[in-house]
Amino acid sequence: MFRLWGKEFKDNRLVRDTVICDDSSDTRTHKIFHALDEICYQFDLSKPIWLDSTIEEFQRHAKARFTQDHFVDSIDFDYLEIQVIEE
Repeated sequence: MFRLWGKEFKDNRLVRDTVICDDSSDTRTHKIFHALDEICYQFDLSKPIWLDSTIEEFQRHAKARFTQDHFVDSIDFDYLEIQVIEE
């Protein structure tokens, strides 16, 4: 089972979070993108843009942060963090 944890932070405090589970036979990359889409849908956000630094951070630590620079729309929190908690 694949699980991705999505968390919104504002002023160094966790505002809201969700865990997305995926039992499909998709590739890891597809599971990450589907889970991120579901997180954005639940939080009513536009989809963030993956910058090169974000990709490198995610490959190294299985965790990535999306700040205002990653979103086209303005956001009312400091950053969105995703983290793989089970593969």
